[in-house]
Amino acid sequence: MKRIFKPLFNLLNWLSQKTVGLKLSHVYLRYKSIVGSILKSKAENKYVFILSPPFCGSTLLTELIATSKNVSLNNLDGTKEGQLLPKVMAEMFVENRWSTDASFNWPFIKKEWLKYWDISKPILLEKSPPNIVRPLTIAQHFEPSFFIVFFRNPYAHAESFTRRGKMTPNNAANFVVECLKHQKRNIETLKNVLLLPYEELTNETEDAVNRLIEFLPELVSLNYTKIFKSYNYKKQHLKITDLTQKKIANLTKSQIKDINSVYESEKGLLQFFGYELMND
Repeated sequence: MKRIFKPLFNLLNWLSQKTVGLKLSHVYLRYKSIVGSILKSKAENKYVFILSPPFCGSTLLTELIATSKNVSLNNLDGTKEGQLLPKVMAEMFVENRWSTDASFNWPFIKKEWLKYWDISKPILLEKSPPNIVRPLTIAQHFEPSFFIVFFRNPYAHAESFTRRGKMTPNNAANFVVECLKHQKRNIETLKNVLLLPYEELTNETEDAVNRLIEFLPELVSLNYTKIFKSYNYKKQHLKITDLTQKKIANLTKSQIKDINSVYESEKGLLQFFGYELMND
């Protein structure tokens, strides 16, 4: 059956992009958004932003939150990022998107996202990684806004970049530090903010779910025992699983030494988030 369905789906997806310029998943969300606005009453919406650097497990967190019937995503594809939607991509997915000096047309972006969100759902969820650089600006355009600051062990985070060949260990560590600095500022300046480490989500899942619901009471019936499809280095669909130590074990002594050459001057920052230097 899968052998028949996949080629058919790919053909329909291709036809959809050629005829209306949208993937099938985008057409589906647009349809749900329109039907929801016509047939259902508008909910008291909360704009919820997962503030997370890339490769920290935010897609897993997004899939978990989306198990609630009260949540609407603005993108169902891949990493489920609003910055990758048609029209929005040209505005947000730009070379300088990680710069604090980058300026985006937020009224336009909000208008586009609202074409995909189902406003009959109380929680409208978004998770583009560069949002960690500019949440105060986002809060000015999305009211009321709520933020989940998500982060992970800095060595496991750096490993995600080195394993993919995207960065040297030194460059990866510097990027991790910059992300943690943004997250520290976000914690200290944002209203309506929840701190959630990856390690808590994966090792104390029930407690993490309870804290999410306490933060956002609309999140009912979160299913944290299911198998999730979010990407992981094992390339498997898994239940919520802590992969931290296995990722750290992938680092060589030389890589850890290079990473520590950056982290040694940022001990206080690491400790702020509950982490310590590793021996190299």
